[in-house]
Amino acid sequence: MDTTWFRRFTSPGNGPRLVCFPHAGGSATAYLPLARTLPADLDVVSVQYPGRQDRYREEPFTSIADLVEAVAGQLSEELVANPARPYALFGHSMGALVAFETARWLAARGLPAPQRLFLSGRGAPGPQTSDRYQFFDDSDVLTEVRRLGGTDQAMLDNPEVMEMVLPGLRADYRALGTYTWQASEPLPTPITVLVGDSDPMVTVEEAAMWKEHTAGDFARKVFSGGHFYLADHLRGVATTVTEGLLAGTAAR
Repeated sequence: MDTTWFRRFTSPGNGPRLVCFPHAGGSATAYLPLARTLPADLDVVSVQYPGRQDRYREEPFTSIADLVEAVAGQLSEELVANPARPYALFGHSMGALVAFETARWLAARGLPAPQRLFLSGRGAPGPQTSDRYQFFDDSDVLTEVRRLGGTDQAMLDNPEVMEMVLPGLRADYRALGTYTWQASEPLPTPITVLVGDSDPMVTVEEAAMWKEHTAGDFARKVFSGGHFYLADHLRGVATTVTEGLLAGTAAR
């Protein structure tokens, strides 16, 4: 896989591949702890969006559609080369939306479908999707990041760090604010939704609305905690993913 876009933090196993999509402002390393917690036989790869870490000199995307086009295009090359390799997509927050739209992009082109989508920390898209981020300025973005937590708060007060981080954050919130839902048939791919019970961004009930977007199996897993509950529940998240992948493999 293209190492510009996809990063590994563990040795690739021979089992299913799990492609992980970061949250707004996040980078591939957000999934390093989960990669090291998941079973060694999985091949865990994390997407590195432009404008992050070693790609910080690249222009970040300000459109979900354009980001999906780029990521899915890269992923499709691997699917064409290895069509029999089972894989799944995991996305948290903005990453859940990108993962979902990536699955739709692949399905529209008749490419091998993921055996499961793991969508975390975000409600399902629809006509009611809020565009409140569209007019966020930098101050609004930083206020939202502080509200959601999960980021080293001292980092937000470090001008040198923020000079590198803010362009990606700004672009991601612009992308979320300009996202427009395009209705289509539910995906055949099963969906597992993961959510924190006190997430200020999405309620447990709102997370359950993802069920409308699959014609396959649907599961919901609720964890204690807020938007970044994952940090406190790595083993629980790893178990949920592993069980979901095993169920998909058994169904093949």
